[in-house]
Amino acid sequence: MINFERVSKLFQGKPAVDNLTLNIAAGEFTVLIGTSGSGKSTTLKMINRLIEHDEGKIRFAGEEIHNFKPQDLRRRMGYAIQSIGLFPHWTVEENIATVPQLLKWPRARIRDRVTELMELLHLEPELFRRYPHQLSGGQQQRVGVARALAADPEVLLMDEPFGALDPVTRATLQAEMVRIHQLSGRTIVLVTHDIDEALHLANRIVLLDQGRVVQQGTPMALLTHPVNDFVRDFFGRSDRGIKLLALGTVAERMRPGSAAGEPIGATMSLRDALSVFVTRGSECLPVIGEQGEQLGVIHFSDLITPKALP
Repeated sequence: MINFERVSKLFQGKPAVDNLTLNIAAGEFTVLIGTSGSGKSTTLKMINRLIEHDEGKIRFAGEEIHNFKPQDLRRRMGYAIQSIGLFPHWTVEENIATVPQLLKWPRARIRDRVTELMELLHLEPELFRRYPHQLSGGQQQRVGVARALAADPEVLLMDEPFGALDPVTRATLQAEMVRIHQLSGRTIVLVTHDIDEALHLANRIVLLDQGRVVQQGTPMALLTHPVNDFVRDFFGRSDRGIKLLALGTVAERMRPGSAAGEPIGATMSLRDALSVFVTRGSECLPVIGEQGEQLGVIHFSDLITPKALP
């Protein structure tokens, strides 16, 4: 879907991205992460030509991106950023409809698409006619994501989209993005500096340092098989066990049986289950499915993984 071949970008003679080769597959949720100045945002912005690369080739859907007019390329790629950038004097409906209007979609089709996206992102119908300043930060960010998805783009690019939000709203929107990705199969490339966010969202993480890829792979691979001390230190030596728990679900560790007490869901992460165990002081918890059916139990000892970390 998106291919970087020996791509470099220099600012004032210094490489922000240095000889980068990277392949992003169709339908993949890729997260670019790294320290400040690692080149992650520059890499993202080169995809839709907000920043032009100096060397190498970038291909989108098999075509070199310079074969596209910038505006044509960007209409095939949704773009959501931390500052949102909603038009202040336009309503929620008008903001979401920005690109479909540019593409001259019929009015009825635009209206249907706006309604569909508002439902998808859990935005209430009464928000249609409101203006950005009348929304909460979380609502504004949802509208920004809806606008980026409005023309049904092939790729969704996101640059620190949830960085300015409070932790509760941020976690809610992260869950929304996981759900949207599962429903749509959209190719998503997201930049973040938040390690937990990367581990939670990504199918594949690309860790950058000084404009180069240090390691890429699944969250589990980077946590359990770091290629060097930089990767090991970046993801944390002391709490990697907790991070690994965040990647697993209760369903993966539960066993047959029954137990007293309020049940937990099978889809809950093992890290959240650990919090429940500690809060309740329990040794065993009942587990239920999405329809409330009893599935089994999970013991506190089930959270302990026998696999040793390198």
